[in-house]
Amino acid sequence: MEDNRRLPLVYVRGFAGGTRGIDKAVDDPFYGFNEGSTHVRVGAHNQPLFHQFESPLLRLLREEGYELLVKGSQEAYLAGHSEIPANSVWIHRFYDRSASTWGGSPQDYRLENAAVDLLDLIDRLREKTGAPAVLLVAHSMGGLICRCLLQKVLPDRGREAAGCVAKFFTYGTPHGGIVFDIGGGWLERMRDAFGIQGADIFGPRRMYEYLTPQADLDPDGPPDGWDARVMPQGAGALPVEQVFCLVGTNPTDYDVALGLSSAAVGPHSDGLVQIERAYVPGAHRAYVHRSHSGRYGMVNSEEGYQNLRRFLFGDTRVEASLVGHRLSTDDDLVWQAETRLSVRGLPVPMHERFAAHWSPIQLDPPPDGQEASVPLATTFLNSGLRAAEGEPMRFTLDLRLISLREEGGILNLFDHLEQSADFADTLVIDVGTPEADPDVQGIRAAWNSEIEGAIRAHRAAATPRADEDPAPGRWVAHIPLPAVATPLVGPHARIRLVATPWA
Repeated sequence: MEDNRRLPLVYVRGFAGGTRGIDKAVDDPFYGFNEGSTHVRVGAHNQPLFHQFESPLLRLLREEGYELLVKGSQEAYLAGHSEIPANSVWIHRFYDRSASTWGGSPQDYRLENAAVDLLDLIDRLREKTGAPAVLLVAHSMGGLICRCLLQKVLPDRGREAAGCVAKFFTYGTPHGGIVFDIGGGWLERMRDAFGIQGADIFGPRRMYEYLTPQADLDPDGPPDGWDARVMPQGAGALPVEQVFCLVGTNPTDYDVALGLSSAAVGPHSDGLVQIERAYVPGAHRAYVHRSHSGRYGMVNSEEGYQNLRRFLFGDTRVEASLVGHRLSTDDDLVWQAETRLSVRGLPVPMHERFAAHWSPIQLDPPPDGQEASVPLATTFLNSGLRAAEGEPMRFTLDLRLISLREEGGILNLFDHLEQSADFADTLVIDVGTPEADPDVQGIRAAWNSEIEGAIRAHRAAATPRADEDPAPGRWVAHIPLPAVATPLVGPHARIRLVATPWA
């Protein structure tokens, strides 16, 4: 099992715009990965409070033992050493050749060239570190550069993406492009026709060009139904389960262009990327109430870093789903679930999906003859981060079920209680890995409504839930919803928890 702490980590930044933006971007030695923050929005009244987050770069150095290797530049260090440590962080400075501040004639920026240069960096890192692959971490457009590498550059060269990249984490990447709530499609057509400051890379035709291998490329453009978000799977492809997409749900704090961007993209976004376009289908994802960038941005946030750290270096994956529920079949009722996932010892939630954030989970009826099953959240845990040895890893999952009555698409306010849940409770979950002390291995879970006193004082049950999967290294348990929920969801509704090793 590969220790990801010994794999080089490569950071790929987002879109800078035209020459002026590029010139500003290249002035930062680490392309923004070193930027921290002091603001966090917490509390019932959404008031900002002080919270000092050093930066993803410093936290990786301090907490995961990574090194930052520079001698005049990272490029000079790499060129001057035949061997370098694998646990090192590298910045893909693809914009440098397009900046006007170095003198000479800057080259026009082209995303495919940035992807080719990324492969060159990865190959040199693998050669000089002896590492089998690298970890890719990307913000915004940087994720599209990485996908161009994985889906086009490597296949065109007859190479396997899975042989170069171990895991791929994106912050706010427009995997499905960028579209606007206003303009009736004209803004997108103008952007794609004129390529204003190179922004046509977020339109379907250019995305199809740089996300499709040459052998499969149709000169007439993307076929009907082509979805830019999809990462094709097959021999040599990076499995989507090795991909994590952090999705932002806060457009109001994205103040680029004096707020015009967030106004144009719409409220169901992070201010630049719409929620439904910010992930790869089948990949792991978490929703955080953060904006695309800025004071309350994802990259310089505690939420972003904690998801990044646990996905890259955790040892246990836990998937939670609502199964076996039977909701009213009244055609006028719309059912939604809201969730929040918090890990013990962290100052922020790891995942939030709320209607107020334009990201509730829709509870649609299952196909005939099938049991209802809806994914609620996936989290990654690290047994090395427990407060004490001999303790399980604890997290909580808040669950709210809400019914809305609509008639002809209009909300019926006759008996409506805004944001009031028909069911609300918190599941307290303790997980011990198979390698852990026998006293803590397995899954233990209890509803907060059944716990006396504060959750922090709750001690996990002595006996874990029965393991319903005989496969080694995999623990499956079903936790029935509290009895008070039976009239709402039926007697067979339960939370399905699946814990598996993660590396």
